[in-house]
Amino acid sequence: MPVTTELEARPFSATLRASTLAVHDRANHSVYMNALFGGELPLSGYTRLAEQYYFVYQAIEEMSDAMAGDPVGGEFVFDELRRMPNLERDMEFLLGSDWRAKIRQLPATEAYARRIREASEWAGGYVAHHYTRYLGDIAGGQAIRRLLAKNYEVSEAGSLFYHFDEIGSAPAFRDRYRAKLDTAPWSDKERARVVDEALVAFECNVAVFTELADELRLAA
Repeated sequence: MPVTTELEARPFSATLRASTLAVHDRANHSVYMNALFGGELPLSGYTRLAEQYYFVYQAIEEMSDAMAGDPVGGEFVFDELRRMPNLERDMEFLLGSDWRAKIRQLPATEAYARRIREASEWAGGYVAHHYTRYLGDIAGGQAIRRLLAKNYEVSEAGSLFYHFDEIGSAPAFRDRYRAKLDTAPWSDKERARVVDEALVAFECNVAVFTELADELRLAA
């Protein structure tokens, strides 16, 4: 009988997290994010990020609607996670009532949204992008929520994207989500595909941060 390795024995959610840790850290320490957390950006510099998220979550939540009846992907469709209503309120606060005429997506954002739609033709691809975005916003995104309140005195409208009041306990929700990852009926090959697509999702995020830094002329 073959010996089970530690990698094979640990839950898939742990494998997914470990496999994406390096690119996750690279995104968190990008030039743009360093400037944001370093207090170097005006509120308009954050607003450009929020605009990009509008287009990204528009794509993800369109795919959530399409995936709702899927026996695997549907397990990861949580109405309480939906960000678009909050993003619309944030856009109005940050850009005014005519915000729809003002928002602009970067080329990297357009490519990211296109990748989400293409990958979501398979439930595992949808989950890879869903996991990468929502679990990050529930956890690390809360640091940006605190930053907006501290640096810009924005604690309600303007930062609602990071408010997850509907999910109840964040740690309990994350545990429930990870349990769904661990029990999803994917083969080893399919799990590898999920990991690969999550890596692509993180790279898409890095590309958006890079273009934001270039647009805002941030120094490395």
